[in-house]
Formats: sequence, structure tokens, C-alpha cells
Amino acid sequence: MGSTASARNGTWRNWGGNVSARPAREVAPASVEELADAVRRAAEDGLPVKAVGTGHSFTSIAATDGVLIRPQLLTGIRDIDRVGGTVTVEAGTPLKRLNVALAREGLSLANMGDIMEQTVSGAISTGTHGTGRDSASIAAQIRGLELVTADGSVLTCSAKENPDVFAAARIGLGALGVVTAITFAVEPVFLLTAREEPMPFDRVCAEFDQLHAENEHFEFYWFPHTGNTNTKRNNRSAGPERPVPALRGWFEDEFLSNGVFQAANWLGRAVPPAVPAIARISSRALSARTYTDIPYKVFTSPRRVRFVEMEYAVPRAALVETLRELKAMVDRSPLRVSFPVEVRTAPADDITLSTASGRDSAYIAVHMFKGTPYQGYFTAAERILTAHEGRPHWGKIHTRDAAYLSRVYPRFEEFATLRDRLDPERRFRNDYLRRVLGA
Repeated sequence: MGSTASARNGTWRNWGGNVSARPAREVAPASVEELADAVRRAAEDGLPVKAVGTGHSFTSIAATDGVLIRPQLLTGIRDIDRVGGTVTVEAGTPLKRLNVALAREGLSLANMGDIMEQTVSGAISTGTHGTGRDSASIAAQIRGLELVTADGSVLTCSAKENPDVFAAARIGLGALGVVTAITFAVEPVFLLTAREEPMPFDRVCAEFDQLHAENEHFEFYWFPHTGNTNTKRNNRSAGPERPVPALRGWFEDEFLSNGVFQAANWLGRAVPPAVPAIARISSRALSARTYTDIPYKVFTSPRRVRFVEMEYAVPRAALVETLRELKAMVDRSPLRVSFPVEVRTAPADDITLSTASGRDSAYIAVHMFKGTPYQGYFTAAERILTAHEGRPHWGKIHTRDAAYLSRVYPRFEEFATLRDRLDPERRFRNDYLRRVLGA
């Protein structure tokens, strides 16, 4: 099934291969009515319900032993409102299909994450985000939502209609209902100029505030065991379009970033002591480049090397200190880390359980190659990230529970109260929600 999650012999597995589940039954509803009916039937049989997308979460947020809802028939654009600047899209639509369809209509989202394999509902429900000074998460661009709640009724919400549900359901973790359609704010398609260049770790840290303030979208990757980073600045451009030439694009994005990187990771997995040397080579493999293209071709890139990931949002003001602690920890440990650490930012938003809820945030994402032992690294990194009141990405590996999360989310109780109202019998329960939201 390519890049998506797979199902064999009734077992569902996620993209990273670290989560599996055996649902009692699977349904693929072709309409909102059929979906509502599936939820009602699950209630009659006393079964929990979970919708899954493409399985790009590394947590068991979508796992269920009850009714698994696959949204692949609920796809496509329902409506484009050019005057209001919105598009309404069915929940099972993959982001890449949305991006291509919008571009054909001369439209674009303002910002997006760096992977576009996910379904729109999976992406928003877990808080998928890109990087941005003024805009970041996909959920922050939502103007309206339609969801099927626990009793099988269809609820629509926006800033004006059911605003309390709207505040929470934009990043609802699958706990409030099954999202069936999303209305996004869109704008006429624009051009971005991307400037990618290597920069020493110490310089990025010293100039971080300035780099953040001067660029609409700033991010960088630090390669553990080295003092090297690759930086990327994306800013709106008057043009003209100057895409990466096809051959260079294939060489850098496919051959180096996926093919050679995959081989380097295989080598590192087989011979861990070689990892620091490999990291030094990897960190210098990509040279500086500048190109101008439409947003999704700049924001997103193919990720074919499979990995597992943990990501935390810390207060933006604490980023440099946190990152220096992470580097010091790796430098003095016997760990061998072959994947770069990704750093992005987001402005504060007003979504109840958004990782950027009420505070300007910086994201630190640590990755390990699929099949290498990641627990030691992730545990040590998590200790540093939680000391700075970090908030874990809902779809990425972490060990936090409701006791911790209720401390770092000022509006945690508000979400819990709404969940009690919308799903009193916990129709949408699973082990993950029990851990992060409490019983």
C-alpha cells in the first residue's frame, strides 16, 4: 500500500511499523450517513470506534480493537468559496491530493507541514504543523468542521456555531467524534523562495531570534555528533518561478536525501560506531541552493526512509537553552544518532489542546532509523524537553500522561468537560486516550 498504513490478516499497522491493532471489524463508509450508522451500530454492539488515516502517527492514537473506520471513500473537495476564501474538503482526502487540487484552482493553504501523505482529518486531529513566524499548524487554518458524535448525530461547528466545540475539535485527538469534513481558509496561490544553506550550530543558536524574526518560515536540522546544521528560509516572492531543476532535484531529494541516506542508515544500524563519521558526511552532503515555486512544492518533501519520531513543543524563548542541553547530552553519551534533529516554530494559537495553545512555541523533533533501538535516546531527550514544560506532539512517541499534560495545558479541563458532554460513554476510547486524557 505504498506510503500508507497496511492491513494484513485483519491486523492494522502504522507507517512507522511500531504500532499494530486487531479491530473487531472494519468499515469504509461512502457517506456521512453511513458513517453515522456505523457509529450507532458500534454502540449497539458495545464496541469502541476509531477512524484511521494513513497511519502516519507513531503513537497508538488511532489503534482500536473495536470498529475501525477507514475514510478512503470520503474524499474530494465539497465546495470552494472564492469570495469567502475557503475550501470544504472531505475528511479522508490526502493532503497531497488537496494541495494538487487547490493548485489547479489557483489556490493554496498559507502553511503546511513537511509531509503530505496524511489525510486532512488525521493531520489536524494530531496537530500536524509546519514552521512559521505568523502561521504554522494546519488546524489553525480551519474555519469550520463537521463531525459525527457518539450518538450518531452530525454536528457542525465554527467560530460562530458551537464555538466551544470548534475551540477543541480542531485538534480533537479523535476523542470528540469522527471528523467528516473540514473547511480551510485558502488564498490565491503564491510563490515562495526557499533558501537552503549549511550553518554552524553555534551560529544558528546565537542568531536564532533574528533568523526567526526576519523570515516568514524558518527551520533547521542539526546533525548529532557534529556542529553542523542545514537551515531553510521560506519567504513569499514576487517571482519568477525558478523550481529546482529536475536532475538536481532528483539527485538531492531522492538520491541523497532518500537513497544514500537510507544506505547510510543501514550501515549505521549494522555498525553503530560508524555513525558519527556518517553524520559528518551526511551533514555536508547537501550544498546551498535557492529556488522559487508554489507553496506545497517548497514546504513538503518526500520522506521515504522510515523512522520513528518524538517531538516536543517548548516555549520559543527556551529553544536555544533546550537545544544546547540536548547537544551536550548526546556529546557525553554513548548514543549513536544517525538522524538529524529538526527545529521549527509556531505562533501561539487559541486551540484548546494545540501544542502552541496560548504560547509562542518552538518544536524539537528527534528521530531514529526504523529498526534501531530508540528508547535510550528518546528517554534522555524527553527528560530535557519536559524540564522545559514541553508539550509532546500527539501523533509522535512520548510517555506523558494526563497528570503531566493537565499541568502544561492551561485549558486541559475545558477539553475534558467537553468530552464528557459529547462522549459520556467513551465510544471513541482507546488505551492512548485513556493515558493522555485520563479515565
